[in-house]
Amino acid sequence: MYNIVISFYLAGVAVASLFDKKVRKMWRGERHALADIRAKLDPDAKYVWVHAASLGEFEQGRPVIERIRRDHPQYKILLTFFSPSGYEVRKHYEGADIVCYLPLDTPRNARRFLRTIHPVCALFIKYEFWYNYLHILKHRNVPTYSVSSIFRPEQVFFKWYGRRYAKVLNCFTHFFVQNERSRKLLGEHLGLDNVSVTGDTRFDRVLDIAKAAKQLPLVEKFAGDAKVFVAGSSWQPDEEIFIPYFASRTDWKLVIAPHVIGEDHLAQIELLLQDNGRKAVRYTSIENGQESKDAMLKDADTLIIDCFGLLSSIYRYADVTYVGGGFGAGIHNLLEAAVWTKPVVFGPNNARFQEAQDLKASQGGWEITDGNSFKTVMDNIISDRKAYDMSANAAGEYVKQKAGATDAVLKMLNL
Repeated sequence: MYNIVISFYLAGVAVASLFDKKVRKMWRGERHALADIRAKLDPDAKYVWVHAASLGEFEQGRPVIERIRRDHPQYKILLTFFSPSGYEVRKHYEGADIVCYLPLDTPRNARRFLRTIHPVCALFIKYEFWYNYLHILKHRNVPTYSVSSIFRPEQVFFKWYGRRYAKVLNCFTHFFVQNERSRKLLGEHLGLDNVSVTGDTRFDRVLDIAKAAKQLPLVEKFAGDAKVFVAGSSWQPDEEIFIPYFASRTDWKLVIAPHVIGEDHLAQIELLLQDNGRKAVRYTSIENGQESKDAMLKDADTLIIDCFGLLSSIYRYADVTYVGGGFGAGIHNLLEAAVWTKPVVFGPNNARFQEAQDLKASQGGWEITDGNSFKTVMDNIISDRKAYDMSANAAGEYVKQKAGATDAVLKMLNL
């Protein structure tokens, strides 16, 4: 049944690739993956294979990749992606020797792929459970690990109709899960005891990012001595909530780093700011402008980050942070904000995110559902210094206390 579904999916992707640029990139990348690997493969090397579906999973696996690179230089790294959003951003990642798409999970593709690379071990990050690849890895006695995985009762493995597919989990040598609930689900429902609660490697990653964060003189000059609200990965529903709050709060400066950097969205933000009495300037306009940078910054009370790669460093300049996505598919990276010991505010679609639940419980993070709840949260945080300090410290301590997953994983890998 699984392979029939994959066949239909393969046909659907082929058709969709005719009309969608992103799907076309994935389709071509998967078809050419084996040729790319063969062109770059060192036949005398031993490869550790790491698979991440997309960019978020890559960031979770990155600390493990870089530790293997550092502590076990006798191995080379093959990194595969399923999604263009991961591959296109990280195809030149220097921490791996080969970066490519993963051919779709058909029996033929899986056999050819594994026959080509002969991995010494395989690491699947978080949610990746490819039936054919995993069964062939098990048949070949290749140690196979699930890293930073998390399991919930609503997943197919724990439904009566998914018990047959759940047998794919028997192919893993070991599970490194994020929490105790995941361990219990695997043990009590599926009888799996090859499970360790090691936590989430993203905590190690954001701490590394913070240590290596860039100094941003332009942002620092813009912030000056003012109070600063930094909104990261924001969408229009987020912006329609937080921007009106600051209409009359001229003592605050805003830094907005939208998730989608397109002219239409940037223009929407600028219009909304204008309607609320605020004057914005774009980051690249200042960097590339002919006018005096000081003059452009002095005239603006809102800085729009219209380029990529700066957000994780920008959070350091905030007094309060906001992470977008909570009014859509789900919140973005809360940990990049919390690591700077700043209160974090986010929208209601956060039930699937363990870090959101933990931050709410510690009062390092605050859920809002509309403009009124945003006002209540912000008024509480900024009017009471004791409440502010408690929230900021709770956010920072949460990240520090959860670090160490990478060490735990590396100790148990069969390398």
